[in-house]
Amino acid sequence: MFQHKKKSLAQVLADLPAVDRDGLLATLSGDALLALKENWTFLARPKQLPPDGNWRMWLVMAGRGFGKTRTGAEWIRGLVESGQARRIGLVGRTAADVRDVMVEGPSGLIPISPNGMRPIYEPSKRRISWPNGAIAQMFSADEPNLLRGPQFDAAWCDELAAWKYNEAFDQLMFGLRLGSDPRCVITTTPRPVKVIRDLIQSENCVVTTGSTYENRANLAPQFFEEIVKRYEGTALGRQEIYAEVIDEMPGALWGRELLEKCRIKEVDTPLVRTVVAVDPAMGGTRNETGIIVAAVDITGRGIVLEDCSVRATPDQWARKAIFAYHKYKADRIVAEVNQGGDLVERVLRTVDEKVSYKKVRASKGKLARAEPVAALYEQGKVVHLGHLLKLEDQMCSYVPGDRGSPDRLDALVWGLSDLMLSKKQVMSLAVGNFGVRAPPWKL
Repeated sequence: MFQHKKKSLAQVLADLPAVDRDGLLATLSGDALLALKENWTFLARPKQLPPDGNWRMWLVMAGRGFGKTRTGAEWIRGLVESGQARRIGLVGRTAADVRDVMVEGPSGLIPISPNGMRPIYEPSKRRISWPNGAIAQMFSADEPNLLRGPQFDAAWCDELAAWKYNEAFDQLMFGLRLGSDPRCVITTTPRPVKVIRDLIQSENCVVTTGSTYENRANLAPQFFEEIVKRYEGTALGRQEIYAEVIDEMPGALWGRELLEKCRIKEVDTPLVRTVVAVDPAMGGTRNETGIIVAAVDITGRGIVLEDCSVRATPDQWARKAIFAYHKYKADRIVAEVNQGGDLVERVLRTVDEKVSYKKVRASKGKLARAEPVAALYEQGKVVHLGHLLKLEDQMCSYVPGDRGSPDRLDALVWGLSDLMLSKKQVMSLAVGNFGVRAPPWKL
């Protein structure tokens, strides 16, 4: 893993004595001074400039607000304007992400390009074209097969750690074969997934890391205060602010290795019963509402089918839960009512008055509720359909005794408990084998 050291022109200029700096600027014409506004080498922080050396992939793994998107867009812009890239691949988590973030977003390719070299966006052809003939094709990581065949001399991958299919990255790498020095930039917040671990260890990959704090001058004070207040010192803060790759927290009930063993690509057995479990957020959109769809098949195996969690108003999360209820032909919705009480049912029935509904109320702590479900995973009785990234992050970072409420995890526990655990079964779980310290709650 390489690291790089480089100062931008702006930093070099800023480091000069005031007299020398002012004297140098006085020698520039008005046009030259205006051109500095479009000169990325001048504007960029050192970590936002491409590293020196012989590398194939540049992994920019940084916290929220670091400037990752601008870094990726400016790298592509530099290659196009210098004639080093003619065929470019742009791959984001979804097609909407490519359009809204990489191309048209505030730091995307179109807004950051100067008027004389601004590309033309052709949505129907999924491409953007520059005046000098360079073309960038747009792809969604949700459709890996579309990356079979196309060839590129440069590529930009955004939020790779959140891609659903690793095959999309593999196919892109197979297509990165034009020119004498094909290269790829990867901009992402970290997650402890295999593709990121492999890149960090690769000899062909340069890794640049950075935190939210490094771009504080360009962030809204309210945004920054909210991050510091809510996430500083937490596992999520370490990941999202400081860009640490956190595999799992010591003492967490679930581990990454265990969850990888519990993963399936498709459901190949008939389902006997399905529930939509809801852990509602009643305080507006500040917190997430956990919405997890889970089922049990004819063998008695629990299957977590989808994570539909959302940060939304009560009406919005109720509609999301009801949609999942009908999509999966669920038997009922199970909702925790410690905070919302009867309001939870009323909100759901406003959307669908005939929905089958069961309320659950926690009478024991979170640890006592979660441990029996963790035991089911250890026994190999629960699997996940595909990658449920945000849910699994919560599972592997929740340590008994932690403050805070992991909403997706709570919904998971309610759903699997309703499907797989009776009060008698919970009481029978051996303390010595699985660490269950108390019966969980009143069913």
